[in-house]
Amino acid sequence: MSTSGRKKPPLVAERRYPKKAAAAPKAAPKKRAPSKRKPNKPKRGFLARMVFGLFGWIFRILWGFGWRMTLVCTLILGLAVGYVALTLPPVEQLFDGRARGSVTLLDDAGDVFAWRGDQFGGAVTATSVSPHLKNAIVATEDKRFYSHFGLSPRGIASAVRINLREGRGPLSGHGGSTLTQQTAKLICLGVPFDAAIWKNEAAYEADCREGSLARKAKEAIYAMAMEVKYSKDEILTVYINRAFLGAGARGFEAAAQRYFGKSAALVAPNEAAMLAGLLVAPTRFAPTNDLERSQERAATVVRLMGEQGYLSPAEARDAQENPATLSEAAQAKAGGYFADWVMTSGPEFFTRNTTEDVIIRTTLDQRIQRAAEDAMKEIFDTKVREGSKAQAAIVIMSADGAVRAMVGGRQTQVSGAFNRATMAKRQPGSSFKPFVYAAALDVGRSPLDLIEDAPYCIRVPGSGEYCPNNYDKKFHGTITLTDALKYSFNIPAVKLAEEVGLETVRKVASEFGIASDLAQGPALALGASESSLLEMTGAYAGILNGGSAVTPYGLVELKLLGNTDPLMSATGGIGERVIQQETAEELIWMMNKVVTEGTGGRAALPDRDVAGKTGTSQSAKDALFIGFTADYVAGVWMGYDDNTPLSGVTGSGLPAEIWHEAMRRTHEGLPAHVLPMRAPDPNEGQRLDPANGPSGNGRTQGVIEQLLQGIFGGSSQNEADRQQRQDQNRENR
Repeated sequence: MSTSGRKKPPLVAERRYPKKAAAAPKAAPKKRAPSKRKPNKPKRGFLARMVFGLFGWIFRILWGFGWRMTLVCTLILGLAVGYVALTLPPVEQLFDGRARGSVTLLDDAGDVFAWRGDQFGGAVTATSVSPHLKNAIVATEDKRFYSHFGLSPRGIASAVRINLREGRGPLSGHGGSTLTQQTAKLICLGVPFDAAIWKNEAAYEADCREGSLARKAKEAIYAMAMEVKYSKDEILTVYINRAFLGAGARGFEAAAQRYFGKSAALVAPNEAAMLAGLLVAPTRFAPTNDLERSQERAATVVRLMGEQGYLSPAEARDAQENPATLSEAAQAKAGGYFADWVMTSGPEFFTRNTTEDVIIRTTLDQRIQRAAEDAMKEIFDTKVREGSKAQAAIVIMSADGAVRAMVGGRQTQVSGAFNRATMAKRQPGSSFKPFVYAAALDVGRSPLDLIEDAPYCIRVPGSGEYCPNNYDKKFHGTITLTDALKYSFNIPAVKLAEEVGLETVRKVASEFGIASDLAQGPALALGASESSLLEMTGAYAGILNGGSAVTPYGLVELKLLGNTDPLMSATGGIGERVIQQETAEELIWMMNKVVTEGTGGRAALPDRDVAGKTGTSQSAKDALFIGFTADYVAGVWMGYDDNTPLSGVTGSGLPAEIWHEAMRRTHEGLPAHVLPMRAPDPNEGQRLDPANGPSGNGRTQGVIEQLLQGIFGGSSQNEADRQQRQDQNRENR
């Protein structure tokens, strides 16, 4: 194809390299906006740069070291908490951590009247106790319990601030501990009691409460481990079961039973507040020690519960207006001295040092116990001068030696106090004379026999001449043995003791249960020996029961909690015969004359027979009246602990009046029974023979032997000894 005449196309696109456009006119240069930068500061000097550089360098080092150390410490803390959490036992094993057991004492009707040792009412949980109790604990001890991780930095800071403001060290006083920390402390950080390490449980608990920084650090780790291992309610459950709440109560169940006689699941808001209030100071605020103080503390707890919304205004007002009161058993605290006596008289491994929970049924009659306490209070309130330091003691028992009531001092609501009924060894004075007359009657004397009350002296080997005097400083001539006893003349008693033999008198008294060392000289007849009121009252019980010895006892049955079979039974009762029954009955007749006609008139009861004997020791340091009805035997002692002589008080005075008031109350509502006494046969009486002395009244040894055989079915070695003693005394006369 011909291409002539045509313009050839360019080999390169025409617009590949476009022509430059006409230069646009240059715009006027924009004015530069004024700079907003601050004017340059003058440069720092060399020294300033060095100082700032040094501080920056130090800061960078510390910052780097700090966060690394924080990380390391956090890891170590986490490992420690994790390790401790892995070693924690199942929560059920932490409920009861007592090293000792408890003793619950029941009266003769089976009702609880006292506790000893660490009482544990049984395991309860945070969900099974009364909601009011749970709320009271949280409101009082740790209101942020359900929100913290075991520690409360805010609480610790607040406690430090309060301690510093009160002038103490930062860790002295308020601790800011959470409930979890308190629980860790209660279980002693998981360390059990070991007798080989700690001297006793008190030393163990003191070690658990140590407040050093190292101990606090361990406590914090343990608390956080508990938070990891257990739920909040499980931690609270351990606390509820382990807390000490005064009066030997361990755990809120035991405390609720002890103070209110009900389960912790049933306590009302006012009772829950009182229990929670004990946590700050269990002994100080225990309602059995000071009910008013405990109620005031409970009012504070009620206010806290109201402020934190646990109680409505109406519920809080009702709890404030009606504070909790003690149960009848806790309020009475009956038989404090009696309970202590039972605890000391029982086997040590089941009483004082028991590791088990023990139930002891006793002989105590709470009605009679109240009668004895009220009688003592009335006489001291109405008949004793105000401010007197004189003391008194009372023992009431049955004829078989079962102790029904015991008062060991004027302050009756006690535990662990000095018991003047069992611990005090005092001279019984003339109240010892019935044993002299018992010995004389048992060898053939009659209550109507005559004896001369005249000047009388005895030469005592090694002591010189002994010349007894009567209390009234007079001599009364020829009198019967009955008159000599009912007017408590001393000279006839000494003469009669010499006649039958001091060893015979000593043997009769000791066989009746007076275990104390008896005087060797003629003053034995006047009660110069020392014995306890319990011993003397028990010896009189032997006279009442017909002449057989008794061992006073209070323990009827001992068994472990949860067991039905007892481990041991009664520890006392009637023993061997000491004097003939006829002798005992005649002696009771003579002692009845003491009350109806003689020195014991103030002890008389209007509706029943009473027999007894007054007693006043040398220098009037002790005054006693011991006597009995057909139902009960009672002994009353009065004196000063420091042996100060009594002023104007003898056994026929205030002791007889206390006895009267106690026995009047004891016998209220009971039918009257006749004393087992026998009036002597007038034909058996005898005249005093100045030349030869009194002779027997016709009771032969054969008659005595027949009587003994009728009672015992044979003659024991004990009776054979007594027969030989009777023959010797007749020969001496």
